[in-house]
Amino acid sequence: MPLNIEPKEVFSWFYEINQIPRCSGNEKGVSDFLVNFAKERNLEYIQDEVNNVIIKKPASPGYENSDPVIIQGHMDMVCVKTDDSDHDFSKDPIDMFVDGDLLKANKTTLGGDDGMAVAYALAILDGDYKHPALEVLITVEEETTMKGAGAIKEGMLTGKKLLNIDSEEEGIFLVSSAGGNTVHTIFKKDYQDFDAKSYLISIGGLEGGHSGMEINKQRGNANIILFRLLDRARQEGEIRLGSVKGGSKHNAIPSTAQAQVYVKDSASIEAIKDLFKEIKGEFTAVDPDLSLTIEEKSGAKAFSKDLTDNIIDYYNLVPDGVIAISNSIKGLVQTSLNNAVIEDHEDEILLITSVRSSVESQLDKVARTLEILANKAGATFEEVERYPAWEYEEDSKLRDIALKTYEDMFKEKATYTAVHAGLECGLLKKVLKDTEMISFGPNMWDVHSPKERISIKSTQRVFDFTVKLLENLK
Repeated sequence: MPLNIEPKEVFSWFYEINQIPRCSGNEKGVSDFLVNFAKERNLEYIQDEVNNVIIKKPASPGYENSDPVIIQGHMDMVCVKTDDSDHDFSKDPIDMFVDGDLLKANKTTLGGDDGMAVAYALAILDGDYKHPALEVLITVEEETTMKGAGAIKEGMLTGKKLLNIDSEEEGIFLVSSAGGNTVHTIFKKDYQDFDAKSYLISIGGLEGGHSGMEINKQRGNANIILFRLLDRARQEGEIRLGSVKGGSKHNAIPSTAQAQVYVKDSASIEAIKDLFKEIKGEFTAVDPDLSLTIEEKSGAKAFSKDLTDNIIDYYNLVPDGVIAISNSIKGLVQTSLNNAVIEDHEDEILLITSVRSSVESQLDKVARTLEILANKAGATFEEVERYPAWEYEEDSKLRDIALKTYEDMFKEKATYTAVHAGLECGLLKKVLKDTEMISFGPNMWDVHSPKERISIKSTQRVFDFTVKLLENLK
């Protein structure tokens, strides 16, 4: 049954869109729902080839001469459930319930990220509020490829101010986000006979975490730690790699890594154990459960000496973690690098590295560093996926009006900051070069997990704020 909570005009639409399957990549149903909403109200709309939807509403009386305002969010959601849930995201509606001030879902993600933006937009389009001409842009696949934002072309939108409702902390406005660059470094395999004992060296117990939001915590990278140990081992005697793997996702700090290693001298193994004790001390505060296991194991063929040395050299020279802190926004990680994944394929070793920066030239610089390093190590290099930064703008009337509106309404100061992760604003800024942008939203916690929840009171406050902000953008 529909949610009987305030603001009803928001939660009624949130309920409606949560009846429609909308995992990232499966948005046609909710896209058609938005088109039907526009048709029923005789509003101008565009549904493009990737199923983005733009709905336009004329200005309220007295706002005809004001610049149009874009309200923007994404229609897709991350679909995750608990192990004991029988929910089918391809057909089942999201089962929601109220727990005090919190709206939650039953053993699944709630979809507040970013269904709340859609609900706000529909409530405003359906209501009688004071506002400039509105262009509501709801995109697809934000959670996976950002294909929707990337498909927006010049001329589709005319707004000079954009409200991205895709943040999760009330009273904190985002004004910049990182661009990203995923790169591949590829070592071709070659083998060499090597008569020696074989060991499986495994690193585990690390916290890991999101390579954007948690890179500033300086947690250990399992891949980097593994190759520090292997470098120490080869200083004591000849070694060869037989296999290697580490990490699982390009946007996660790797928490595990392992290598099969052929060792001529037992002193190499003792050197690994001794260095590990020192490394464990380095990470006591952030990774107290860091572990090392060493066990005899046979099976893989030994790599050549050149290939072994080249991979070890690469990982002992490559930058990792925080590269630069912003000079414009206090405490913001400006540029970082995560040596995320090592994949051991039949004919090659693939290294996947995630680079982030809120300054485009820094993305270029780090990528060039990796390319040079790959060339020196006898590997090939390629950039496979890149999205632009949303760079901080020193002067912003929209930001100033938003801060003042929030303080006037709630008698408390709002703040602004940046996020070391990707937002659609970066892609949209490429085609909306003269459009000012901010990102905000109500309080949400543990999005992308079955623990996701939204504050009902914050939803009301941020909706009231959004309505007032539109009124103040005259």
